[in-house]
Amino acid sequence: MSTESPDSSGPAKFATVDQYIASFPDDVQHALESIRQTIHEAVPGAGETISYQMPTITVHGKSVVHFAGGKHHISMYPLPEGDTEFEKAIDPYRSAKATAKFPLNKPIPLNLVARIAELLVARG
Repeated sequence: MSTESPDSSGPAKFATVDQYIASFPDDVQHALESIRQTIHEAVPGAGETISYQMPTITVHGKSVVHFAGGKHHISMYPLPEGDTEFEKAIDPYRSAKATAKFPLNKPIPLNLVARIAELLVARG
């Protein structure tokens, strides 16, 4: 991801999720779009915005889940807690208590991406 603005005057500022995604190489763009689409399918009617300079999915104007691209992975956070089956499934991707990192060199588990969004929405 390019974190510098084109004129190198400082960090890039994104007004839309499309702008954010377009700032990445093609492989990362594809992964980000897959995650974006999966979340929207799992949470019909969800909105999206940029918060903390990353894509953020919203429900009724409230931030629910963030996702971000990296050179070697896609991150999602926060992660829901309290679902034992989910905890076991997400464990290989957990990089911090509330963050999942999905490596770009492996298929992204879109079923887990959807489950993250569904559980977060259900917990409000």
